[in-house]
Amino acid sequence: MTAKPEILKVTSTARSRLFNVEEVELRFSNGAERTYERLANRGRGAVMIIPVTENNEVLLIREYAVGLEEYTLTLPKGLVDPGEDEHTAADRELKEEAGYGSRRLHTLKVMTSAPNYMGHKVTAIIAQELYPCRLQGDEPEEMEVVRWPLDQLESLLEDEDFTEARAIAALYMTRDFLSRKYTKSS
Repeated sequence: MTAKPEILKVTSTARSRLFNVEEVELRFSNGAERTYERLANRGRGAVMIIPVTENNEVLLIREYAVGLEEYTLTLPKGLVDPGEDEHTAADRELKEEAGYGSRRLHTLKVMTSAPNYMGHKVTAIIAQELYPCRLQGDEPEEMEVVRWPLDQLESLLEDEDFTEARAIAALYMTRDFLSRKYTKSS
């Protein structure tokens, strides 16, 4: 395996309330030097929750995605607050966005999006043994909760409002995880 490039200099070029754009000067093991830009990780992780009901339905939410300027169908998600671990954050976000708590959480996978340009990671967490519980969150409006049978995942992919790649990946991983789990216990 090739040695990681040496970081020569990191410069913050733009900063907002949520984002920090950095210029990173690198020297590769062959001597080549390049400057890259990245959306830096601000140190707080994020969670994406896959809430699965006792009837093997997944709870999706419809929320406004400002990047697309559209309402989208996706999974509940949010930042890990200071002092929280991923499971605590997942349960809180599920209560805020979908109106349910979970008695059983399972970490499925830590995922990245566009790792060549962003240092952000999201932990996909399966939530089971759900119960009604709503917390007030920072969302500007209540989100519609949509129940979708997990065994009809392919038809969900045909819905033009369901486009988020990491949500698609999380649902396939959840379906596979649950099928392996139930196959082993049978």
